[in-house]
Amino acid sequence: MISGPSAQGELVHGLLDAAAREVPDAPAVRDATGAWTYRQLDHYSQAFARWLSIRGIGRGDRVVLQLPTNRKLAAMFYGASRCGVIFVPLNPAMKTFHLRQVIDNAEPKLLIGGTATAGQLADIAGPVHLQDELWAEVEELRARGARFEPEPVRPDDVATLIYTSGSTAAPKAVICPHAQVTFASRALTDALGYRADDVVFCRFPMSWDYGLYKVVMTCISRSEIVLADGESDLLLLRRMRETGATVVPVVPSFASMIINLARRAPADLPPVRMFTNTGAALPQATTDTLRKLFPGVRVVRQYGQTEAKRITVMPPAEDRERPGAVGLPLPGTRVLILDDEGRPVPAGQVGEIVAVGPHVMPGYWNSHEVTAKAFRQVEGTGEACLHTGDYGSLDVDGYLYFEGRRDDMFKRKGFRMSTLEIEGAAMDIPGVRAAGALAPTSNHDLTIFVESDLEPSVVLKELAQRLEPAKVPAICRVLAEFPLTQHGKNARQELALLLDGSGA
Repeated sequence: MISGPSAQGELVHGLLDAAAREVPDAPAVRDATGAWTYRQLDHYSQAFARWLSIRGIGRGDRVVLQLPTNRKLAAMFYGASRCGVIFVPLNPAMKTFHLRQVIDNAEPKLLIGGTATAGQLADIAGPVHLQDELWAEVEELRARGARFEPEPVRPDDVATLIYTSGSTAAPKAVICPHAQVTFASRALTDALGYRADDVVFCRFPMSWDYGLYKVVMTCISRSEIVLADGESDLLLLRRMRETGATVVPVVPSFASMIINLARRAPADLPPVRMFTNTGAALPQATTDTLRKLFPGVRVVRQYGQTEAKRITVMPPAEDRERPGAVGLPLPGTRVLILDDEGRPVPAGQVGEIVAVGPHVMPGYWNSHEVTAKAFRQVEGTGEACLHTGDYGSLDVDGYLYFEGRRDDMFKRKGFRMSTLEIEGAAMDIPGVRAAGALAPTSNHDLTIFVESDLEPSVVLKELAQRLEPAKVPAICRVLAEFPLTQHGKNARQELALLLDGSGA
């Protein structure tokens, strides 16, 4: 593994310590069952740290938690940090096949499950602590005022392992040290302009970096986070209104859900000032509708990978400028665009996106060969850099334009193109609610899947009006419901299986 930044960074739990000192009675975290102030979050984190210590769990040990995202999980995150314990959150929906691979890779010393997940964990890895039972002990420790004697945690110690979703291969664990997590969180909080009076409504689980980092970013900005991962879809807009949500992270599927709910009650909407987007680009029609429904709102484009958290952010004040741009590099970082030989290319020319800076993680846990392919050093400076495998270009002012991932790029009829471009054209068709394109293979030609009530022939005709002939798919499949991953992205593997099963 490539070494990360020097141990001059901060510690994750140190961010909570500072918030608890400065604004102890400010609201910190809320879920469906209640809310805690920063003082309360601090006390619960101390009690959980003590609980771990009593069981001999300490620096460098991995603790796997397959739990719902709520206040307790946030406190456990900070508590694990205090012990130098490596926090390994897993999505409760992770199935046995991938869960077994994760357990083998992480080699945890302790497992914590919920009512719905403990049985599966126990079948794979042995004894599991039930969250409800251990939390009764945590409550007792908190009531006694138990404080945790700090462990000698270093900024280059690992704070968390974040497992990327494995659709076709084993999930990989991105190693996230304290220094990189805190640097990236501060840089991103600054770039987005989080404020102390913000209420960040987070629909995403802490097993995904999009959800986990929001817990850290709100702590840095002294704002409140609403953890709404397990709440009913139909009640989301009401919860956003009740909690006074001002910042809402979205992916395209969640943005579409908000739009559908908001159209039913346009006179009673929450005071959202900013939507931030990641995972996949929002269709322009979706962005336009959000702006219409929430007057004055900023819809902020971003680009990133868990391996560096976030790479670029469009300045919120410029959200209507430079169509297609996904922003500027995070403060204190750089973006390079390199050709196949590793040489920088001129402005406007497409190449591989390479992130450079103290937000670049050290690699993948117990995966040295895979690490060596993506995590390298800048020749001449030794700076940590991430070869993303994505393609894009920089304009003369340094704004990044994302062209597609390596798997998205392909040639057809002599033309280089991206599935993202074809999906964007499909989403521009009135009546199309979701779209996913599959590049041609030896088994099938270029294919577009859409969620719509339109006929396939109508979709293809509309695409022919929006794309060059070589980019118009040969096959269109219309679905009543679009398959998505646990994080709301297009489930491309499921689409491929649907196509193979169709005999196309």
